[in-house]
Amino acid sequence: QVQLAESGGGLVQPGGSLRLTCAASGSIQGIIVMRWYRQAPGKERDLVASIHTSGTTNYADDVKGRFTISRGYGRNTAYLQMNSLKSEDTAVYSCNADIVPSGSIRQMTYWGQGTQVTVSP
Repeated sequence: QVQLAESGGGLVQPGGSLRLTCAASGSIQGIIVMRWYRQAPGKERDLVASIHTSGTTNYADDVKGRFTISRGYGRNTAYLQMNSLKSEDTAVYSCNADIVPSGSIRQMTYWGQGTQVTVSP
């Protein structure tokens, strides 16, 4: 059973920083892409950043230059370093990944439970 678990959310003042962690566990053959999404109250869930197994990264326009997505050394972990945080970054941040489970030939998409990030004075 493959699972994703996020951590690192919390309350931070505007201009501050947080680092979110997404850890994949279970019987995993390979992870193709890891992504971070966020959903603010009353809004749709939006893609924030993604990182492919090749190392290619993509960012939403409103976080470019402030957020950095990376993979851990063990490759089953993704991080989202968030700097210069603004009040409009307040949202539930969720991890998403395309994973090939052990013994499978097909990739499946998994979601974590989400972690709250609140940017407020």
